[in-house]
Amino acid sequence: MGDGGPGLLDVVGGRRRTAVVSGPLGPPIDAPFALLGSGSRLTAVIEGARVSGLDLAGGPSRNDPLGATTRGTGELVLAAVAAGARRIVVGCGGSAGTDGGLGAVRAIGNRSRLRGAALLVACDVTTRFLDAARAFAAAKGASRAEVALLSGRLARLAQAYGEEFGVDVTDVAGAGAGGGLAGGLAALGAQLRPGAELVAELTGLSSQIDRGSVVVTGEPFLDDRSFSEGVVGAVAELAREAEARVLCMARGVADSLFLPPHSRLVRVESPGETSDAPPPGGREPREPVEGQGGPARLLDSLEDALVGALPAGEPS
Repeated sequence: MGDGGPGLLDVVGGRRRTAVVSGPLGPPIDAPFALLGSGSRLTAVIEGARVSGLDLAGGPSRNDPLGATTRGTGELVLAAVAAGARRIVVGCGGSAGTDGGLGAVRAIGNRSRLRGAALLVACDVTTRFLDAARAFAAAKGASRAEVALLSGRLARLAQAYGEEFGVDVTDVAGAGAGGGLAGGLAALGAQLRPGAELVAELTGLSSQIDRGSVVVTGEPFLDDRSFSEGVVGAVAELAREAEARVLCMARGVADSLFLPPHSRLVRVESPGETSDAPPPGGREPREPVEGQGGPARLLDSLEDALVGALPAGEPS
């Protein structure tokens, strides 16, 4: 599973195509996209991280947070249109820049160039457009002064989008995803969707869960946002509808996490690892319920958790 961030193409599979587009810092790159289905149901999937991503820019230390652009993402959208896609899904996570999607919007130009194709954005966060720089730019290498400058740019850009396209991107949840890329695409008429929910639809996850009694999911750090914005929450909701149990694996758990009724926490460290790695955003992890053990201890604990998740009378 995925939520529109890095790894999206690996999750959805499909037939791969490539196109030469602008990289995040300008020089051209070969960027992939996936095609699913055929005919009037042909869907293209674009992973923003593989087009305008921070890793492609060399990470925070080599990135140009003021100059990084999403132009290549817009160019890849047009390549998908040229390939005959009737629906185009863009994952925003992992971007290098905070250009508010201006590069992509300039590359696409106007809605007519989409030739009637539906544009959907898989948002991995619910961040608002004007908050994108304050939320993410520092992690992309921006200084405090640059964060302030980028925030000012986003405010002016939001006004420009409203004047040119008649869309108030500041009022759209998730428009700050991808450094505002989601907002720029929304100005062109894109529909913004929770990323995990949209990816679940693309992969047919619901029908797979319907065939099982236990669903295994996980992420590196588990907190309340995992359920409100992330993959874990989307999977848990589908499992609830299918009356299946959920086993969630995580390396860290927030102390503030509210566990639903009939849930239990089993904390095990794999060999050679410790639980003191800092969680995202400096959130405090809970102390382990169980200390470090060897491979046998790890497997025993996971087996206990899995058996505990099985319905009564279900063979393990």
